[in-house]
Formats: sequence, structure tokens, C-alpha cells
Amino acid sequence: MLKRVFVAPDPGRARLRFAARAVLGIGSAVAVCGLAGHSLVGAVTGGLAALLALFTVVDATVRGQAITTALLPAVGMPVLAAAAVLHDHPVARDVTFLAVIGAGVYARRWGPRGHSLGVFAFMMFFVAQFLHATREQLPELYGSLALSVLTAAAVRFGLWCYERRLPPTPVPAPPGGRGLARVTTRQAVQATAGAGFALVVGQLVSGQRWYWAVGATWWIFVNTTSRGETLVRGFRRVLGTVIGIGLGLLVAIPVNGAGLPTAALVAVCVFGIFYTAAVSYTWMMLWVTLLAELLYGLLGVLSPGLLALRLAETGVGALGAVLAVLFVLPVTTHAVTDAWIQRALRSVHACTAEAAARLAGDPAADPAARVAELEQLLGRVRLSVAPLVHPLNPVLGRKRRARRVLALLDDCAREIRGLVAVAADPEASHDARLAAACWRVQDAVEALTEGGPEQAAHVGRPPVRAGHAERPAANGGPALAHLHGLERALTELAHPLRAGSGSPLVGA
Repeated sequence: MLKRVFVAPDPGRARLRFAARAVLGIGSAVAVCGLAGHSLVGAVTGGLAALLALFTVVDATVRGQAITTALLPAVGMPVLAAAAVLHDHPVARDVTFLAVIGAGVYARRWGPRGHSLGVFAFMMFFVAQFLHATREQLPELYGSLALSVLTAAAVRFGLWCYERRLPPTPVPAPPGGRGLARVTTRQAVQATAGAGFALVVGQLVSGQRWYWAVGATWWIFVNTTSRGETLVRGFRRVLGTVIGIGLGLLVAIPVNGAGLPTAALVAVCVFGIFYTAAVSYTWMMLWVTLLAELLYGLLGVLSPGLLALRLAETGVGALGAVLAVLFVLPVTTHAVTDAWIQRALRSVHACTAEAAARLAGDPAADPAARVAELEQLLGRVRLSVAPLVHPLNPVLGRKRRARRVLALLDDCAREIRGLVAVAADPEASHDARLAAACWRVQDAVEALTEGGPEQAAHVGRPPVRAGHAERPAANGGPALAHLHGLERALTELAHPLRAGSGSPLVGA
């Protein structure tokens, strides 16, 4: 866990800039709320709205990010109003909360924008419970929300929009399907069921802090698509909460809401949340837990008993998520992993075809864009395979196969990157051997994605197209070396992907 954060690569210092901008944007939003004369409740609401605007909006283009950010208040204000108006009507409040949860998860079918708006809607209802917001406070809360989102947008798109200098980041679409075959639909049902369990049991544990359990269930479902991913995320959430509570006993309780120390520690927590989110959910939850403890210190209610209650409610929420993914329309790890691996392999096919076209002299071919898409898909594969390679997974044969598949897919990505770098060289030229090697790679991918085990066993030896004689790779230059390396990796992938029963990573 330590290695993930302190040794994880940060190309272009992207995570560092992401975290530093978050501290600047959220700090500015809270300062603006303070200058506007808003109370502590309004400042907390505004700070959370700014955090969400900077954290959850991940559209591929800057223009898309700006549109999604502008839509956040339109989604958040009605939800905030419903939560405040229903504050004294528990049954109606609870039913509405579950409806917001189901709609928020279902919205993921529309991609990053639906995901962002769904998260924002949920968190507006959540913060209303956190702050015990009432109808009388709505004008101030509306003002805080609007000012904070506007301030965060000014920092993100005006003061420090480093994304303008970067190519658009492709965001893999979630798996498709119709009705209950669609993963997002099944997850919406699961999340609602799990949150319903957490809500009921959480209220039995505490009539005041029950929303912690619901929040734990919700966030365990975020950015997951399968049963295994959700179970691993639940484990990491509980672990991060335990460590965060231990840190809170050492830091948050002694500070006890003191102004300047709390403000400095809140800035550190915000930086930690944004800097670690991409590499370790456990670390991110540690910082989230400490941030919540500091806010409770500001509100004057922090105590060791409250921290113990938070741990209990987090456990209830994690249990709700586990029961939901196991017994309510389960989405198996194998099915999701297979789908992402198939898409990654098809991306390898597309990268090779684009590189071949570029080497053949086609100026319109752009293999670099395909490589960016491949990197995103490999990230999804790693997330999906995480339950299989987790240290607590007792099935050693499956763990070995999963690790082998990840290593070979990384080999494919490395060779693709090398091939694209060669194709980008204006001095690179095309010859018949490159065409033959590219065709063999494409045939190998087709055998893995569409052919049966018999075809996959021969992925390294497809027929060479007429008129292109194969020559030894030693005389073929850098492009041929990368293509032959890619062929070898695809050939070796045939065994772990088709072993056992024929289901990827499952038959061992």
C-alpha cells in the first residue's frame, strides 16, 4: 500500500497538478463563501460542492468538462431542497434517498457526464443529512453551492486549465446490453438494495449517523462493474477507514476544531484525496476519513465514541454492498474481465492497423490516439482483474493466470508504444515484411477475440498474404522487432485465456 503511493509513476506530474489545483480551487471556494457572509454550514456545503466539481468531472474534452460542471447546480439544488424539506419526514426522506441512489447509479449508462451528475446528486442529499439541513437554510445553501461551483470552474477552466495542452483522454464506455443485461441497470438495482439494507441497519445502530452506512455502500459501488471489484473495494474502504480513524485519534481529536491547525490539516487531506485517488483507494479513504473527522471537530461534536460509531456504520455499509452484489442480480468477475480483455485486444488490433497505415505513408493515420485508448482499456482490465490477484484470493492457480495475462497485456502495450514511436519517425519507411507482420498480428488478435481454442493454439502462425515473404526479424529494423515481440505476446496469451473450461481466467 505504501509502495503504490510513494513509488507509483506520475507522468507529467499529472496527479501532483490535479491535487494542487484542488487545494487552490476548494480553498478559494470556501474563502468566497466566507466573504459572502455564509455560516460554517454554508462553507462546508460550498467546499464539498467545489471538491465534487473538481474531482468527479472527467469528460474527455475541456468543453465537455465545462458543460458538465455547469449542469451540477441544476442537479444538486433540487436534491438539496428535497433533503431539507423532508428532514422531519423520515419515511419520505428515506424513500427519496433510495430513489436518488438508484437514479444516480443508473445514470452511468450515459458515460462520464451521467456518472458525475449522479455522484453530485447523491452527495447533495448526503451533505444535507451530515449538516442536518432544514428548509430555512436553503437560500444560504443554494448560494454557497452556486458560488463554490463557479469559483471551482474559474480555477479549473480559467486560472489553471492544464488540460488544454493535453490531447483528449478517451474514456472507455461501460459494457452495453439491454434491460437487465446492461451492467449499469443491474448495478442500480444492487446499489439501491444494498443502500436499503444499510439505511435500515444503520438507523438501528444510530438514529443520528445512519447516513454513514448508506454513504459507504454508495462509494463502494462507484467505479466498479463486477462482483469481485465491489468486494475488493469494500475491503479497501473498511481498511482505509480503520487507518483513518487511528490517525484521527492522534491528530483530529487533539486539534479539536482549532481554526488554523484545522484549516492546514484540511488542505493536507484534500491534497491527499486527489493525489492518491488514482493509485490507492485505501489511501484515499484514509484521507477522506480524516477530513470528515476534522469537519466534525469544527462542528464541535468530535469524540472517540463518534469515531467508533463511524467504523461500525462503515462496516454496515460494506456488508450491505457485499450482500447486494452476491445475491441481487450478480455481475460475475469473469464476464466483466472477459469483456474488457476482448476490448483491449481489439484496441491492439486497431493500433497495429493504424501504425501500418502510417508506415505505408498515410498521413491521416493517427496511431497515437489509439494508444491512448489502449492505455485506458488496460487500466480497466487491471481494475477488473484486481480481485483475482488480490493477496487474500485463495485460488492460487487463478491468481497465477491472471498475473500472467496482465504481464502479457503489458508486453503488448509496450511493443505497441514502440511501434507507434517508430511510425511517428518521418524517416520510417514501409516494406513488404512490415505489412506481413502487421497482418499476422491482426490475425492473432482475431483468433483470440473471435476464434475458438483450436484457432488460438495457432495464433503465431497465420498464413502470410500473397506477395509478402516473411524474413527474419533480425534484419527487419525497429518496427519489425516490435511487431514480432507483439506476436510472441499474443501467442503466449492464447494459453491463459483459453485454459481449462474456456472461460478466461476462470477455468483454473
